Order: sequence, then structure tokens, then C-alpha cells
Amino acid sequence: MTDSPAAAAGTWTLGDLNVNRVGFGAMRLTGSAAFDLGAPSDRERSLAVLRRLVELGVNHIDTAAFYFSRLRSANELINTALAPYPEDLVVVTKVGPGRDPSGEWFAARPDQLRGQVEENLRQLGRDHLDVVNLRRMSQESIAEHFGALAELRDAGLIRHLGVAHVTAAHLAEARAIAPVVCVQNQYGLDTREHDELLRLCGEAGIAFVPYYSIAGPGKEAGADARGDEEDRVLAVAAARGISPTQVRLAWTLQQGPHVLAIPGTGNPAHLEENVAAGTVRLTDEELRALTG
Repeated sequence: MTDSPAAAAGTWTLGDLNVNRVGFGAMRLTGSAAFDLGAPSDRERSLAVLRRLVELGVNHIDTAAFYFSRLRSANELINTALAPYPEDLVVVTKVGPGRDPSGEWFAARPDQLRGQVEENLRQLGRDHLDVVNLRRMSQESIAEHFGALAELRDAGLIRHLGVAHVTAAHLAEARAIAPVVCVQNQYGLDTREHDELLRLCGEAGIAFVPYYSIAGPGKEAGADARGDEEDRVLAVAAARGISPTQVRLAWTLQQGPHVLAIPGTGNPAHLEENVAAGTVRLTDEELRALTG
């Protein structure tokens, strides 16, 4: 869909998989926060969001087996809404953290990663996973964990590998074991401590995929948790007649052609707004104003 709204910002390749740079994060599909075991999301609305995003040309979905709340699983919703999957749809999952059925967290050992991969396969109804990110927990070295995933890649369960919540040293450690197609780290206008890693990824041809680029310090609670938008974001938004969220997404996408956006929402109207941000091109003056 070269003329689709999601394609307006261009494309990038994850290994041999071509994706539009505006993608979708599935975390918020299950409720106001993915890890909240309180009120579940509206199931039909979540399914409608997933079906609509494909219509808008979104072909990159980020998810995980541990994205669940009471009565809702992001992977199950994706499977229900989209299977049989469009041929160009790339589903990216992550392993490393885990949650038991009651929602309690644990850090997976290397020998537990196969079980996590297979759980994603079962929930999504796939015979292989397009991309699996190793989400680093607190370990200093990721070599043993990443090596275990590389073995699963060689076995055909995984097509491509990525890493998340890492430093440049972790990335180098992983690349010495197997090719890395993407890096997921928290990054946005308010959280720019990974500027150097973003640059390194661009030089290596690796996708940099920020999470919480809208929410910033508010994290999974959403953009509203940040309170009043900073004056400079509001000023650009008002002058353009667009939302502050669209300003933040446009700024993120303009940090490099290898930067992919995965804004998440369970709201159909917010989905339309997020995807439309891919059409926004900020001027050099606006970019300077946003960064102060």
C-alpha cells in the first residue's frame, strides 16, 4: 500500500521484511495500561482498532505474550482480528520478561526463552515469529540469552532478531553472535539519553524503534499522565493545527530514516491521529524550537 496513510513517512527493512515507518504498539489494546489487572478493555473496540490499522496501511505491529490484563491478551486480540494474516504484515514480539497467569513478573533464564517463543507462537497462531526482541532485564551481559534466541532462529522458529532496553555495548555483544535488525529503547522529545545509540543504529543500517515516544516520562500511563504539554510543543501544534501527539511523533520520525514509530492506543480516533502524523514534515525552524 504505497499510497496508504501509514506509508507517508516512508519504509524501512527489518532484515528482508519491508515495513512502513508508522507502526503500532499493542500494549494498550488490553486496557488503560497493559499490566493493569483491573477493568479490561472493550473487546470489540480493540478488535476494531486492529482491523482499521491494517486498512490504514500499518504493517508493523509490536506485541508480547506478557501484554495482558484481566480477560484480555494482546496476542489473542491480534490473532482474532487479523488471522489469516496479510502477507505483508510483520508481527514483532519480545521475550525476556515474563508473567505468570496471576500477572506476577519474572526474568526468564536463557533456557526458558524457548517456552516464551512458543507461547507467542501459540497465542498468535503462527508457525514462526517474524522478529523477536530480547528485552534486557537487569543482566550486565546479554550474550547467553541472545545466544539462546540465535539457536531458535537457526531452528526456524524465528526469522529475525532484535534487542530492547540496551546500551551500545549490549548491541555490540549481540551483533557478535547473530545479526540484529532492530533496537527498541525508550526515546522521545523528553527522553533523549539514547541519541548516540540512535546514531550508531543508523550507521549500521539497524532500525531504531522508540517506545514511549508519545508518553515520555508518563510511560505506560499514556500521554495524559505527563500533564500540560510543554509550551514549545503546544506552540508548534497550534501553528500547524495538529495535536501535540502528532508533533511528538513527527519529531521522532524525523530523527532518521531508520527510526520507526510504534504508537499504541485502544481508541480508533487516536489511531487515525497517530497514523496521520506520518504525513507531517516539521521545518528546520520547528525542529530547533522543539529541542530548545
